[in-house]
Amino acid sequence: MAETLEELGEMLTDLNDASKQVGLKMNMDKTKVMSNEHVSSLPVTVGGVTIEVVDQYPYLGQVIRLGKSNFDKEVARRIQLGWAAFGKLRHIFTENIPQCLKTNVFNQCVLPVMTYGAETWCFTKGLIHKLRVAQRAMERAMLGVSLRDRIRNEEIRRRTKVTDIAKRISTLKWQWAGHVARRADDRWSRKVLEWRPRVGKRRVGRPPTRWSDDLRKVAGSRWMQMAGDRLGWRSLGEAYVQQWTTEG
Repeated sequence: MAETLEELGEMLTDLNDASKQVGLKMNMDKTKVMSNEHVSSLPVTVGGVTIEVVDQYPYLGQVIRLGKSNFDKEVARRIQLGWAAFGKLRHIFTENIPQCLKTNVFNQCVLPVMTYGAETWCFTKGLIHKLRVAQRAMERAMLGVSLRDRIRNEEIRRRTKVTDIAKRISTLKWQWAGHVARRADDRWSRKVLEWRPRVGKRRVGRPPTRWSDDLRKVAGSRWMQMAGDRLGWRSLGEAYVQQWTTEG
């Protein structure tokens, strides 16, 4: 990460040189450059190779984007991967429902795929709704029912006994937020929470949802200090999870 493309080029060149000294080689095909709107577009060259400039790219299994609605594509991708995992296990879900419910296959094999990286998402009602719609469709497929059967969601959930996806991702995010806030080292995860950019003017209209907005709604503006009290933070977490399981 750098403030200018020139600085970024120098950092990558240094990394490339240091890698060669220990017998390693950078994969230029997998190395990408992404910048925000405040940076002028200039080519970044490392070892005679011009690095590709992209609007998004997968990093550690998650699609990284900048700007508004930057998690929409990642959520859509998570839903798609969830259906792929569900499809591989469809014969278990449809042919042996009692055993499937007893071993909680859905919670162990499908839900983790759909919620991977959820700790970093900016939650909105629309995002939660998309995930819940996909989960309910999978639950109906497990039971062999359709919307035309007019069975209430509460009854379907009682039969499948799967964990509400809104509850799972809100729990994960709250736990991760507390973990990061309590860190006393100099890692990036803590730095980005305290970073306050001052470049350019704010766009006209409603500002995009920030990662900590829903945390502040429950714990207040001093939520990072409050996270130091583990018991108090755990208690507030119940209200945070309730916020998304009822309103989402």
